[in-house]
Amino acid sequence: MQPIDLSLLNDFQRGFPLCSRPFAELAAQLGSGEADILRRLHQLHDKGSISRIGPVFRPNSIGVSTLAALAVEPEQLDQVATLVSAYPQVNHNYQREHRYNLWFVATADEPRKLASTLEQIRSKTGCGMLDLPLVKDYYIDLGFDLNGSKHICEPAAAISIRPNSAQRSLIRVLQCGLPMVAEPYREIAERLGCSESEIIAQIGDWQQAGIIKRFGVVVRHHELGYTANAMVVWDIADEHIDSVGKALARADGVSLCYQRPRRLPDWSYSLFCMIHGKDRKAVEARIEQLAAEHGLEQVARQTLFSLKRYKQCGARYVLDKAA
Repeated sequence: MQPIDLSLLNDFQRGFPLCSRPFAELAAQLGSGEADILRRLHQLHDKGSISRIGPVFRPNSIGVSTLAALAVEPEQLDQVATLVSAYPQVNHNYQREHRYNLWFVATADEPRKLASTLEQIRSKTGCGMLDLPLVKDYYIDLGFDLNGSKHICEPAAAISIRPNSAQRSLIRVLQCGLPMVAEPYREIAERLGCSESEIIAQIGDWQQAGIIKRFGVVVRHHELGYTANAMVVWDIADEHIDSVGKALARADGVSLCYQRPRRLPDWSYSLFCMIHGKDRKAVEARIEQLAAEHGLEQVARQTLFSLKRYKQCGARYVLDKAA
């Protein structure tokens, strides 16, 4: 990979320019031209290295979401996964090593709609389901640094809004990513019947409020060689979850860290962290190292490596009317 492509993938995962010609701004920073930057980004998108360029909304700030898991008979897994992936409300859907072997994320603009989606999936599949909504995030959606370092910031106070009609229209466009054209905000404004300055101002306001966690390039780690993807779940005593969660959130190699509810008797784990690597043995070694470093050797845990990706896209909080 050429250095300029690595910079595009790594250095602009947050802080993407809010100006009339953002790709010209990237070009100026990288010593290139606007047309060259757009060409490179289109190529990276076509290869699957980039999912989109745009906002990552803070969980539960403009809608609701949950992580759910199904216990599917192995011979039915592909069929059930196809059914689940067909829901536009589902944005991530993975097979993982566990009795609960199909894990997916579902979103909606209000709790009633999310509950309806889960009930439909439960009814149509006939499978046992875990519903594990977020309780607290320690490190979520702050990017995936390809150089091995990480961006740390203290979690902001929880904030949620009920978007008005104009905001919903903007969210519907942004959740699919910016158009990769010279003047993307102007194109969005023309589509929505407002001004470019209004679009830029609204995105900036959402960033300032913490509703947008980061705004920039969203990469696909699997296509970039990080194929060993492990979800580690820990049975941490309630009184220690906060301290352990904050510690793991700052640890190198941990790309996500959050608390979710226990679902006894089937599920006793409350602290989740994601570790991505290029080699399974290296990921397993890092998990052992984390356990030793943080005094967690005797804590019950399970490691659920992903085996197959069925779906991965941005969250869809606002659906097209036809969906």
